[in-house]
Amino acid sequence: MCRLLGYLGEPILLESILTQPKHSLIVQSYQPQEMQESLLNADGFGLGWYDTQKQTSPFTYKNTQPIWNDINLKSLGGYIESGCILGYVRSATLGQGIDISNCQPFNYKNILFIHNGYIDQFRSTLYKPIRDSLQDIPYLLINGNTDSEHIFALLINEVLEIIKYNFQEALHNILMFLKKIAQENKVKFLANTIITDGHQLVASRFAQEASSPSLYWLKNSSKFPNSVIIASEPLFADDWQKFPEQSITKVSENLDIQIYQI
Repeated sequence: MCRLLGYLGEPILLESILTQPKHSLIVQSYQPQEMQESLLNADGFGLGWYDTQKQTSPFTYKNTQPIWNDINLKSLGGYIESGCILGYVRSATLGQGIDISNCQPFNYKNILFIHNGYIDQFRSTLYKPIRDSLQDIPYLLINGNTDSEHIFALLINEVLEIIKYNFQEALHNILMFLKKIAQENKVKFLANTIITDGHQLVASRFAQEASSPSLYWLKNSSKFPNSVIIASEPLFADDWQKFPEQSITKVSENLDIQIYQI
């Protein structure tokens, strides 16, 4: 299990959302409050962001160290500014190595993706059905061995088939595909995700034969006006709203929020 963070809104310094809040990702890495199946997120972390001035591919920074040990984070956080940010701290699933290729966010062109959850007994259950369903491009994107990266490959597989990158439709399709093959193989999976292209956030809170991990959203906080924040756990005291289970939420460029029950 991991902890996720997504931000969309007015440009801010990374540190203001990643490290300064009372219950920041750093705190959630060693003292999470709503983790279901593990105690720490000490198996690496990753950040993704977009340049606020230029239409470029996103930037990422990843490390296999615990986030609290990274000496570069303070300098990066106090310098980089962005209006679209993803953050992630990792608790590795048993058998999935501590390797930079297994660190998120995963990216393809202008798309960033993070996942919190797991596929039970992944290598012996859904590994082959997922890989057999992939086209060449998403198949070759896979560098690590995690279930998360294979879910990302499924997403890109769908995106390549859909005009104008409809992330909501693509995410719905892959969740239904995963549900189908999970039922056939009698395994559970958990799939809290956040996807972005720098202009929107699309997130899911979903599980099959299990309770979904926690996920919240907050819009136009006094601390972060003109923004939407998505987080596994509230970062500070405010009017956080819990995502419904089995749902997909879209945050558009104008910060309109639409929730779709699956």
